[in-house]
Amino acid sequence: MDYTKKPLTLAEQVARLKQRGLVFDDESEATAYLFNISYYRLRAYTYPFQENDEDTDHNFTRTDIHFKDIIALYCFDRRLRSLIFNAIEKIEVAVRTKIVQVYAESTGDSHWYDDESLYRFDYDNLMEHIEADVNRSNEDFIKHYSSKYNAPPMPPSWMALEVVSFATLSRLFQSLRLDTRKEYITDQFGLKKVAILENWLHAISNLRNCCAHHSRIWNRRFMVSITLPYNTPYPFMDRTTIEQIRTNKLFAVLSCIAYILDMISPGNDFKIHIKELLKSDCSLLELKDMGFPKYWQFLPVWQEK
Repeated sequence: MDYTKKPLTLAEQVARLKQRGLVFDDESEATAYLFNISYYRLRAYTYPFQENDEDTDHNFTRTDIHFKDIIALYCFDRRLRSLIFNAIEKIEVAVRTKIVQVYAESTGDSHWYDDESLYRFDYDNLMEHIEADVNRSNEDFIKHYSSKYNAPPMPPSWMALEVVSFATLSRLFQSLRLDTRKEYITDQFGLKKVAILENWLHAISNLRNCCAHHSRIWNRRFMVSITLPYNTPYPFMDRTTIEQIRTNKLFAVLSCIAYILDMISPGNDFKIHIKELLKSDCSLLELKDMGFPKYWQFLPVWQEK
């Protein structure tokens, strides 16, 4: 099948949305919005409120939705992404620091990450990703190493792992052999099982990429489902609640972020900001779309310290 759709002018975009049932209070203002936020990007926020079967006209299923409501939902999602991205930065920095410090100190080797004996799988592929990330970096300390030293060709762990992506860092931790070092690092994040931390890092790095690429997160079903433990050393959730949580929705991974932040950044204001943001005057916002249970604020992990 050939793609035959023609581009629409801004006025035509407004007309099409209006034809499908979206209410406009000020069409000139809407046109200005559409010149700054594309019609296609906003489609992610109108989609849940439209008929989307192949043989439909994508009409809105409600007659009370205004263009300004869609913009409010979009702005809520943007603020939520920003808040989450800033929180994940703290986690990412802590993960990098702990992995590098523990393994560099225990091995006495500046380039320990290049030691194949430390890994249980994925060594060659992992090294390719690390090398690609390092070669892509414009950091002065990477350039300085390359200009001053001939061997080893790659910089030491405290340089190399500082510039790899969070996804690569997560993959490295997962690939490392299970031993007391991984268990120690896991304990530093308030968890008992290494597999749980591996899963959390994978899920959080996936969420981080969504935030970094300005993707919708409000009602997304994430590719990586998160594992929620009920026997954590510090307050998290009870088993009954965990069994009811949708592990591929935002609330599950937000709870893990909140838990880790309490470990690495006591007194942080992440939960305060989340609660304030959820009070937003957004008529289309329903917490269940993000997987929030009814009494989520009373869960131990969401209590402010």
